[in-house]
Amino acid sequence: MTRRTRLGSALAVAALAATLGACGAGGDGSGGGGGGSAPTTSAAAIPTVAKDAALAAMVPASVTSDGKLVFGVDASYPPNEFVDTDGTTIVGMDVDMGTAIAQKFGLTPEFQNSAFPGIIPGIQGGKYEMALSSFTINDERVQLVDMISYFSAGTSLATKKGNPDGLSIDDLCGKAIGVQAGTVQVDDIATRSKACTDAGKPAIQSTELQQQTDVTLALTSNRIVGMLADSPVIAYAVKTTGDQLQVVGSAYDTAPYGVVVNKNQGQYPQAVQQAVQALIADGTYRKILDKWGVGDGAIPTSEVRS
Repeated sequence: MTRRTRLGSALAVAALAATLGACGAGGDGSGGGGGGSAPTTSAAAIPTVAKDAALAAMVPASVTSDGKLVFGVDASYPPNEFVDTDGTTIVGMDVDMGTAIAQKFGLTPEFQNSAFPGIIPGIQGGKYEMALSSFTINDERVQLVDMISYFSAGTSLATKKGNPDGLSIDDLCGKAIGVQAGTVQVDDIATRSKACTDAGKPAIQSTELQQQTDVTLALTSNRIVGMLADSPVIAYAVKTTGDQLQVVGSAYDTAPYGVVVNKNQGQYPQAVQQAVQALIADGTYRKILDKWGVGDGAIPTSEVRS
């Protein structure tokens, strides 16, 4: 399990256990790249996608009746979803993907910022009609909601430029490493730290912060010496912090992100899957990923997990 494996499920304790598997943030979505130039959107415009009447007919009337498609996102995870430099507009790879899916259905997208743990309960309770917020697909989540794959990501390690502490993913013992609270990287650090102490080495000095942007800032300001996060997030942090950071080694534990919709909604998951597949086929998908510099996470085929 990996990725914005933020913890966020449906019901209190059960939800907590059920949502391990997508990276995360639990912050207020204030944006900002952390420790360098603020994240900015690419100038590349994504063409408007034409409505597909057949797919639109598969979407429940409860979703289409007001002409909007309401998304839940935790906008503190650049470049996937974050608040732009104007302080209000939510942008990112997931926002562009959600917009394109909504256009396929002939709907107007509306993105609502939420703390990550509230998104899946919001889907289940009808507050949100869809979620794109870097949710990793896993068995626990699909017991709660339906998920449609659209991207693939792993965990990466970042350090200050030049890797002055000589970090490697296989030996972080005794080092100050930052992770975002509620993510799978928290569990990863705990497992690695136990391996350190079992081998008679010092434990990893783990720092958990509420937003990934705060973790990045901690690294650029030398409060930690390394950070673990989803691979596209690490790559974007390196890009937007003025050449202060670098990626060490390769991404690991790769897994798919999924669009989230509520269960028991007829053909809705299939409509989403076919919309994503159509975006892959017509090139819109690749334009979105390239706009945000995350093309390495492209998948050839979208699938429904329910």
